Amino acid sequence: MSRTTMSFEEARARLESAGQTHVLRFWSELSAEEREAFMGELSQLDADELSLHCRTASEAARASGGERPVARMEPVPPEFIGSVRKSGQQTLKEWEDEGFLQIAQNKVAVLLLAGGQGTRLGVPYPKGMYNVGLPTGKTLYQIQAERIRKVQELASVKYDLKCTVPWYIMTSEFTLEPTETFFKESNYFGLDPSDVVMFEQRMIPAVDFNGKIMLEKKNKLAMAPDGNGGLYRALVDNKILEDMERRGVQYLHVYCNGADCGAKVVEKAYPTEPVGVVCRVEGVYQVVEYSELKPELTEQRHPGGELVYSAGNICNHFFTRDFLRDVAQQFEGKLKQHVAIKKVPFVDEEGNLVKPTKPNGIKMEKFVFDVFQFAKKFVAFEVVREDEFSPLKNADGAPVDTPTTVKRSLLAQHYRWAVQAGARFLDEDENPIEPKHRAVQDGELPVLCEISPLVSYSGEVRDLYASGLYYFKWV
Repeated sequence: MSRTTMSFEEARARLESAGQTHVLRFWSELSAEEREAFMGELSQLDADELSLHCRTASEAARASGGERPVARMEPVPPEFIGSVRKSGQQTLKEWEDEGFLQIAQNKVAVLLLAGGQGTRLGVPYPKGMYNVGLPTGKTLYQIQAERIRKVQELASVKYDLKCTVPWYIMTSEFTLEPTETFFKESNYFGLDPSDVVMFEQRMIPAVDFNGKIMLEKKNKLAMAPDGNGGLYRALVDNKILEDMERRGVQYLHVYCNGADCGAKVVEKAYPTEPVGVVCRVEGVYQVVEYSELKPELTEQRHPGGELVYSAGNICNHFFTRDFLRDVAQQFEGKLKQHVAIKKVPFVDEEGNLVKPTKPNGIKMEKFVFDVFQFAKKFVAFEVVREDEFSPLKNADGAPVDTPTTVKRSLLAQHYRWAVQAGARFLDEDENPIEPKHRAVQDGELPVLCEISPLVSYSGEVRDLYASGLYYFKWV
């Protein structure tokens, strides 16, 4: 992808070779400033890549109408699935100790995929800036930042080593600037700014059903992020792998088990839950989206009643740095392109902005989990839904996955921690409130209890007690 601004003649020749000269039809109406901005955008397009992208998009869209059966699909073998529920306390402690050791030795980093906006939540800013309504008003970014600070502290104390967990945040053209501004205004939530590395994923043009690039403005292409699978190219474009190597980072989102690639999963709540399934297809590991699963597979059960395809993908993965390097250098070009048929605002032949009422364009994207097939050793690890999975997808008013359900999940988790630590709750008359040892996520809690990540990372009793968080009063 070129980064040098080119002349009009060069741009026209490049577009002509890709069959896309129509995007220049308003050139004579543009100001000098608008022309310069447009040339800057066009100079980033490679003619061969552009031609292939437009052709692939239109062909894939035409082919996506029919059912795509999943052949030779089978669940992940039991020996390649770890589980919190099914593991003994000693085993869990050994895994935890190993994780803290790697953190203490500065070998672990966190990588957040933050290229999307909060459009489905009804807000014009990145989802990480969203406040789900916790009593403290903390945003998702602040919660994550404070969890990083706490896990650094826990590892440092446990092994008497000063350590840092770098935070890599992949943004997009839409989210980079507001995210940077938000972090600066929030003083990086107490993290060292040099340890928060933001980088931008690639943007690719949206095309119509005839394979023609669409215009967002007379001097701007309609662009979209290339999906969370754009991570692997972005790691190279932005020299992130080099930064990781310089820092000594070996693991991304730690789960140390000898694998080079892993995925956290939760047991599906019900057969048709809209989450992808981690499984094997024709002998290789991958995620099959819920929309691609045949009903008979979705409903299939073991003799004991458990779902056969129960490993729900929660987009929470583990990679070694070496594996990321191999994917970026050898396999990125082999990742599957997924078709998304969208309503794309565009400029019509007369130069008027049109906001379509039905899908009119094609956006191509890659998925981060499509690299599982390239792993030398892949494992899945089943975690407890109540502790690790409460997705935020929809605005309040939807039945599931809303700010209200996320807030309830967090408060329910913190309530469980407090009860397990021996906390006592008092009502407004100083009378004890009987604890519910199995607080239901979907029900109303007897009290509102929010625990800062700076106090406890995962319900450590010692830290809760030391903080003085032993008596809670109803307010």
